[in-house]
Amino acid sequence: MSGFLTLYRRELDLAWGRGGGALLACGFYACVAALVPLAVGPDPERLAAVGPGVAWIALALSTLLSLERLYERDFEDGGLDLLALGPIPLEAVALAKGLAQWTAGSLPLALATPVAALLLGGAPQALPLTFAAALLGGLGFSFVGSMGAALALGARRGGVLIAVVVLPLFCPLVIFGAGAIEAFAAGMNWTPGLAFLGAYSLAAVALTPFAAAAAVRNALS
Repeated sequence: MSGFLTLYRRELDLAWGRGGGALLACGFYACVAALVPLAVGPDPERLAAVGPGVAWIALALSTLLSLERLYERDFEDGGLDLLALGPIPLEAVALAKGLAQWTAGSLPLALATPVAALLLGGAPQALPLTFAAALLGGLGFSFVGSMGAALALGARRGGVLIAVVVLPLFCPLVIFGAGAIEAFAAGMNWTPGLAFLGAYSLAAVALTPFAAAAAVRNALS
């Protein structure tokens, strides 16, 4: 456990020390939230109609910005070979990287999501649900994205390959997250959408470290 926590802290330090951590993702997210009213107009009803979907698309795309270097930097400097030979299984390494990605990247985005929802015409009473959904969805984005980063390890134009791999897997998260918020705004039952979102994210936490570890072993062989 101490080795896992040490690796987790190392990944957090790398996430914040190189590339500004969540600042770039939050900046991109804020730009999208600011540009949408300029594109669709200031009409509150129109913004409320497109706001949840746009916010979740921006959340998914913002997560992509920090994925390419998640494994690539360790692969380039030989750190990944040392991790593979160390006492911690590669599955635990992948789990630590996914958790660090969620803490350093998706958690700040989740905190920014209620603000973006207000800018996009969201109802103030929906802000707690918006934050909870973004928190759960960010967990799924981080772990699915971590798997995609491992699958693209060593490939040319890895960022494009990561996007091709993970964006289809991001679709259920966007559908369930935006659907839950839209159902709440319409006075309908929003709990199924949030439950499916949580189930998908927890399944990603449980399963993607095994796929990521297998991809890392393939890249190192």
